[in-house]
Amino acid sequence: MSSTSSARVLSPKRNTTDAQDISQLVAEQLQHFGIDADTDYGKALGSVANNLYHAQDNLSQLWEITQQTLASLPKSDRIAYFNAKKFLSFQLAKLLDNLQNPFRATYQSLNNKTQGTHHYPLFDNVTALFSATPVVVRTATYVYACTEWVDDAFQGKEFTHQIYSRLLNPTNISLANAIVDMEAGEHSANYLAWNYNSGMAAIDGLLSNVLHHGDILIVSRNVYGGVYQLLHDYMARKNRLDIQLVWFDGYSAQDFDKCMATMKAEYADRIAKGAKWHVYMESPCNPHGYVLDVPEITRMAHAENALVMLDSTLATPVLHKPLQHKDPSARPDYIVHSYTKDICGSGATTAGVVIGEAHRMFQPKGTSMKGVDWSETMFWDVYYIKGAFLDSEKAFDVLNGMKTLPQRMVSKVINTRVFTAFLHSHPAFRVNSHAIPTHENTGLVEKQHVHGWPSALFTVDMANVDIGRQAFTQFFDALEPAFGHQVSIGQTNTIILCPALTSHSELSREEQQRAGIELTTMRIAMGTDDVKNLMAHFMLTAKIHIDPVSPGFSDQFMKAEEVDDLYARVHEQVHQQLVSQQPSMSDYLSGNH
Repeated sequence: MSSTSSARVLSPKRNTTDAQDISQLVAEQLQHFGIDADTDYGKALGSVANNLYHAQDNLSQLWEITQQTLASLPKSDRIAYFNAKKFLSFQLAKLLDNLQNPFRATYQSLNNKTQGTHHYPLFDNVTALFSATPVVVRTATYVYACTEWVDDAFQGKEFTHQIYSRLLNPTNISLANAIVDMEAGEHSANYLAWNYNSGMAAIDGLLSNVLHHGDILIVSRNVYGGVYQLLHDYMARKNRLDIQLVWFDGYSAQDFDKCMATMKAEYADRIAKGAKWHVYMESPCNPHGYVLDVPEITRMAHAENALVMLDSTLATPVLHKPLQHKDPSARPDYIVHSYTKDICGSGATTAGVVIGEAHRMFQPKGTSMKGVDWSETMFWDVYYIKGAFLDSEKAFDVLNGMKTLPQRMVSKVINTRVFTAFLHSHPAFRVNSHAIPTHENTGLVEKQHVHGWPSALFTVDMANVDIGRQAFTQFFDALEPAFGHQVSIGQTNTIILCPALTSHSELSREEQQRAGIELTTMRIAMGTDDVKNLMAHFMLTAKIHIDPVSPGFSDQFMKAEEVDDLYARVHEQVHQQLVSQQPSMSDYLSGNH
């Protein structure tokens, strides 16, 4: 790349310049703003502009060298590269800071003093470059640099010049970068993320982008009730998108293969007319927390040129890293997270995200890549239009929550293993959790999740014991305050609800039964709270409300000393697994981790 071609991106005439070298770019810039190059001001400004154009060219060379050498460098040199570039950033920021006083003085000289105090944000924003955490950028719009720069911004060709916070916001982008790094790991450069104002908004955006009128969607049976409602009550309606829904029962690749074969036979006419089919999965799924064979199902769908969408909210990137699978064909095309749940963890913010390969998420206008036109990308097709953006305050909340996500998930794994074993030991409770070693779903969890760690969401019912509706509801209502009677999940406190009456009430009774939901099914979302206190409250509540109608019921729980032993064993096992996953000290020193 010549000096002019790399430097011209700084020119106010970047798209229309005729300059052949940097000196001509400088002269053109002064002329554009009506500055006489022969005055003292013109000479000083021209000298600064000349240095900036050369700096841009040098920075382009620095980036090219970094790309060529980074992978082969020992870790000590990578540290040196980082710190050298960090200091360079400080130097550039200091140059901006030095510009502020003369800039402010010039601006103040323009103001009509009778019209009150005027403010120009660039005076105060430079210091935010030194913030130790992402800055909460509370603005609806942005200042234009010049006509050609903002024209490029509207074309999606100027990534650092934002237009409107409904589209992009610096805090929002910080979160998008963070979740891609966490989810995709070493493959992060191949992915982008768009943040939405809720998990459902993210799912709606994804489905709206992928599906076309008359398409077919294979959906795993146990999905969040809101997703069922969106699909069944909106997208499947003939006067809307007329999407043909095919509900996939089961969790294995074999189950999916049967469903796929049935679908292709049953809807052959629709496919022959041009309908495409895709796959939407939730794993672990709501409300039971069951895991699907994501890699094998994804491979099978990709072999048929179908796109795969995975809601991985309950796993979080701590338990399952589907985009880091060694086989690219086993990686879903899109990952959805409801930030509202574990990733944020506070229960104070609703937010969601879609992560996908970069060429499907964004391309500048007028381009195409890997068979995808720019107009088909999620940004231009959906995100740019619908306005379900994530505001900066919420993005900041999620970023803060992500800092403690690994520690919280380890605590939830321990609590889940302890509490499910405690419930499973009682003959009256039927526990639907792959944390139980003999559960039918345990094999898939061990295959996919880190260390086979379980989802913190599971269900338990008392269908095997007839205690009566009144006794059950009295027992359930008395589980407060140890168990939170709340609808959402993924917070630090343990939450319990009856799906048939809440999260899955949109389903008919027949559909609930197919989804394994009884009227007495309790969905439990484990938190990070004291699991021994939870078990004690559970036992005492049963003693008060169930023993009168089923004498001796509470006596069948684990004995106190058995609970203590269980708690100690699970703690030790999980922490041993945690230590075992850490790279060795030599790996840290060499950078091979």
